[in-house]
Amino acid sequence: MRYFITFAYDGTSFHGSQTQPNGNTVQAEMEAAFATILREAIPLTFAGRTDAGVHAEKMVAHFDWSKDLPANLAGRLNNLLPASIAVSHIERVTDEAHARFDATERTYYYRITDRKDPFTYINHTRVAKGLDFEAMNKAAQLLIGKQDFASFCRTHTDVKTTICDVREARWVIENEHEAYFVISADRFLRNMVRAVVGTLFEIGRGRMTEQQMEEVIASHDRCRAGHSAPAEGLSLVEIKYPTNIVIT
Repeated sequence: MRYFITFAYDGTSFHGSQTQPNGNTVQAEMEAAFATILREAIPLTFAGRTDAGVHAEKMVAHFDWSKDLPANLAGRLNNLLPASIAVSHIERVTDEAHARFDATERTYYYRITDRKDPFTYINHTRVAKGLDFEAMNKAAQLLIGKQDFASFCRTHTDVKTTICDVREARWVIENEHEAYFVISADRFLRNMVRAVVGTLFEIGRGRMTEQQMEEVIASHDRCRAGHSAPAEGLSLVEIKYPTNIVIT
């Protein structure tokens, strides 16, 4: 039987979400907790990968288990997991359901602040005042649609295609000090959101024009885009799935 587990994490102290040889990861912590409770190694398949320092307010993974799940498994996992990881719920899905390939849309927020604040530094990137949000929003509209995002993809990755369908891309001003960039798409490439935000920063600072942004997208050349924005401001906030994969 297959299950989806939904959870959140503060990525500050992790070397990314998925298991790697060196450095602690979210997956390693969660699989260790599963093994302690179920007395068996349970591989988790994540809906996607987040880099070191990136957060998730909603991440989904699937796992298989042939027996009845222990009562209150989510609560028992939370008792074992560090404070930086929190499981919200576990639900039965169809045996063919896949946390990564069945996701129809993902949404990220990139949060920024222009002031030093001990309560926001973990999930906001501090930037100087004066960004031109109107110019950044005009440039962000160029991202909408199904197109090649190779200019914003980390080089030397093993992806089969760099085509993504971006459905929303805009800056939202929360108050005089804080704002966030929201971007939704069917899929994202490695480092894509941070590269997009870094390029929009160049536009907001008057170092790049809207026309140059258009040229960057058309070039399919990572070297033409801006530097990647810092990891701490980025959070995965939503993943959507077809409703018919959940078994009620």
